[in-house]
Amino acid sequence: MARQDYGAMRNMCRLVHERYGVMTKRITLPNHPKSDEEILDLYAEKITEKTKLILISHIVNINGQVLPVKKICDMAHERGVEVMVDGAHAFAHLDFKISDLNCDYYGTSLHKWLSAPLGAGFLYVKKEKVEKLWPLMAENVMPMDNIDRLGHTGTKPVHVDLAIANAIDYHNAIGSKRKEERLRYLKDYWTNKVKDNPNIIINTPWDAERSCAIANVNIRLMSPNQLAKSLMDDYNIWTVAINRPNVRGCRITPNVFTSTKELDTFVQALTEMASKVKVAPAALPVE
Repeated sequence: MARQDYGAMRNMCRLVHERYGVMTKRITLPNHPKSDEEILDLYAEKITEKTKLILISHIVNINGQVLPVKKICDMAHERGVEVMVDGAHAFAHLDFKISDLNCDYYGTSLHKWLSAPLGAGFLYVKKEKVEKLWPLMAENVMPMDNIDRLGHTGTKPVHVDLAIANAIDYHNAIGSKRKEERLRYLKDYWTNKVKDNPNIIINTPWDAERSCAIANVNIRLMSPNQLAKSLMDDYNIWTVAINRPNVRGCRITPNVFTSTKELDTFVQALTEMASKVKVAPAALPVE
């Protein structure tokens, strides 16, 4: 797994280690990889004869980096290793089919980019893997290869499930391809306006296929919390402060309805804050 993976996923691996002694190995993802192979090598170098599973993020939630999922899955399978994909930020964000990824397991929430209510999500398990899994809650007796036995269907707020259909209709009305293009356009719109400022740091890959809507930005010599507070207090712009290995800044997440006028306000805010940083370019610390 990566040090940049989602906190709940990292905690899950920690609990499995504490309870069962399962060992985990971590890599550090580069913010600006030179190639897919650079990322593949990081995961491949950690694989041993005891490796059972690789956890990867389809989109890294803290900086929006899109990982080459299919290539990682193909590499892992060649070595007899399964792959579990955290797709919380990718589903209904990127235009793709899970079946094309060749992953063994794919989990996602639906309240992020599908715009379904909180509490909605799904788990995909490759057909031949279903019977090897134990459900987290005891279900009625079912055939071992029936994925329904992995999801308990007791009393729950039915409005959440009912609203998924409306969210899908909304998504389909836009279209997956058009939605991805719009989201990438918005991210490119503001990042291209600030990328040449020496006091502004972008912690997200530039290549089109390596990011979409989400990007992470920081002002040199400012902590992520300082930046988030200044954006909120001085400009009424709400962001998420990220202070994690290799990714220190604020996550910026426009949606399809975000306007370029709003992004211009954000760019102005960044530019004004960056202008207050008094450091000669030649003396800037190495990131």
